[in-house]
Amino acid sequence: MTYYNKLVKAGISRRAMLRGIGAGVAASTMALPTYLRAQTAGTIKLGYLTPATGPLGLFGETDGYTVNKIREVLGGKLVSANGNTYDIEILERDTQSNPNKAAELAGDLILNEEVHLMAPASTTDTILPVMEQSELYEAPCISSGAPWQAVIMPRGGGEFNWTYHFFWGLDEALNTFVGLWDGLETNKKVGMLFPQNIDGETWGNNDYGLPVPTKAAGYDVTIPGYFQPRTNDFSAQIAEFKKAGVDIIGGITYPDDLKTFVTQCNQQGFKPKAVTAAAALLFPGGVEAMGPLGNGMSSEVWWTPAFPFPSTLTGQDSRALADQWEADQKRQWTQPLGYSHALLEVAIDILKRSADPLDREANREAMAATDITTVCGPVKFAGTPHKNICTMPIFGGQWVKGEKWMYDLKIVDNSVNQLFEPEQKIVPIAW
Repeated sequence: MTYYNKLVKAGISRRAMLRGIGAGVAASTMALPTYLRAQTAGTIKLGYLTPATGPLGLFGETDGYTVNKIREVLGGKLVSANGNTYDIEILERDTQSNPNKAAELAGDLILNEEVHLMAPASTTDTILPVMEQSELYEAPCISSGAPWQAVIMPRGGGEFNWTYHFFWGLDEALNTFVGLWDGLETNKKVGMLFPQNIDGETWGNNDYGLPVPTKAAGYDVTIPGYFQPRTNDFSAQIAEFKKAGVDIIGGITYPDDLKTFVTQCNQQGFKPKAVTAAAALLFPGGVEAMGPLGNGMSSEVWWTPAFPFPSTLTGQDSRALADQWEADQKRQWTQPLGYSHALLEVAIDILKRSADPLDREANREAMAATDITTVCGPVKFAGTPHKNICTMPIFGGQWVKGEKWMYDLKIVDNSVNQLFEPEQKIVPIAW
């Protein structure tokens, strides 16, 4: 048992402890002693952090909506496996897409609010700083929404006591791209686009990036140097792709850059059979912005309404979740919706199974023993590539003309995860 949890068991809060050693800045009021709170079971505090605003806001746009939905489902109460009924508060915080802000908010939630479980969502910039604070201050932390290597490897890649994460890995995303291309009749010549930034350098890395599995699968790779983000001229890249006889384009771009590139490909008579891009094609708006040229674009898929798993909180399947979002928000469903929901499924499940949800150490033990099937698939940390991670399903998808919306994302490849069959086969882009 940690020193902090021994104090809690004795009826002394961290807030009181810090005040007693001259750290009054950490708190302003003393929490009720454990022996008093036990009469009414007490209040569970769940800290939920998200990039609700800022440049990463699209990744976090479904978080607040889902938090409010789950608040309604719970009705402010949680029945634990120990037989007690607790009040539960979800303390939602906006990191503003800023890692420093995320760390600051995490410290406040852990030290001042004395939360019992942390749940950072959506992108490395939010998750990694929260994980670091959680490990430092011994607060259980469950997270999702970033390739697992991005939140494990920067911390040394070893095993951790307080931080667990479920999502797919970069290697799986890269192999998904290859799986997509294997579904087409091509000359197996791939041209790659990478921006001059950390994302481009990661995806374009010759030791562990996209070129590695692509070459291993027998494809020829052409990389005409890295491009400057927000460039207005891809003529040099297109010329090199033409010269190499490229049939496929792969890489990572952002929506504006991909729109410019595809438009100029069409203008210059370069018409590859596939354009597969990470980041730019995750959200419906990025595809819609390309107009008719958006039809046939492809990318990795984290979650869609085709996922067959029901929610453990609402009983809804993925289709029902997507339909409810569209009815409530008057906007097309978007991939992070599934993970916003799944993260709360896992967090609530941890607290329900905990021997004492007011005890961080008990919650940590329950977190490590997680075995639940969420709307995004099974989450279980035993038997995984790393003690603190669970790899999640990832598929290859293609944007096609929709009925209700301009385009819809269909699962067309399951070569990396075979949990269910594709909805249809990938087809060449019809320029």
